[in-house]
Amino acid sequence: MASLERPASTAPPADAGENTLPALLLAVATGALAALVVLPAWLPALTLSLSGPAPRAYWYLARAAGFVSLVLLWLSMVLGLAITNRLARIWPGGPTAFALHQHTAVLGLAFALMHPLVLLGEHLSIVQILVPFASGFERAGWIGLGQIALLLLGPVTLSYAARRWLGHQRWRALHSLSFLVFLLAVAHGIASGTDTGTVWASLIYWFSGASVLYLVIYRLVSTRTTPSPAPSIVPPPRSSAAVPTHAGHPRRG
Repeated sequence: MASLERPASTAPPADAGENTLPALLLAVATGALAALVVLPAWLPALTLSLSGPAPRAYWYLARAAGFVSLVLLWLSMVLGLAITNRLARIWPGGPTAFALHQHTAVLGLAFALMHPLVLLGEHLSIVQILVPFASGFERAGWIGLGQIALLLLGPVTLSYAARRWLGHQRWRALHSLSFLVFLLAVAHGIASGTDTGTVWASLIYWFSGASVLYLVIYRLVSTRTTPSPAPSIVPPPRSSAAVPTHAGHPRRG
């Protein structure tokens, strides 16, 4: 989801659509792998909540969807920055990286929507779920940051489809909000997440934030330190009329 402009050298070829299905399947596999990392810690409690007197399954599903969404959005950010940093040339290649960048963003949006909407099963109102700072919970301020991130994530992600109508400049300005969305999502997770105190959740938060920050700094530094083309040091050819020759050889001074 990184908003920086894609270099022309990494533009997908005309037949890039043939690679869409494999790229989408890889993105789905990434989301499933992230879920496998998160869910085992909650599975016993999730099973108990389904059979206990006070079912809390919706809260466990919401938390799982939130982490899967964050991992997918992080992957989309990394791929977008890798394209603009030209690191994608090394692996997996510009067209594939761009396709994965888009697909992981869309999947991240889907899980981000699931994250709060599944709580409708806990009889929360749509206002509590989607209106910033209206949840009524103890950490409503930090929850509100996540709600703002979700409201911004929709247009930012769907701007891919509207790029032709928006124009390049307006699309790039809108897509730049992806950095704000990611920052708000990480802050929301750290400050209001139930699992923030666990080692695995802390690793997800800090590794994702630090890696995105590193790639942003790398791009800024590499852009500023890229040397400009050196001036030509080859002297202009000397006119043959200025130096008389004998038998085809220049006269020695």
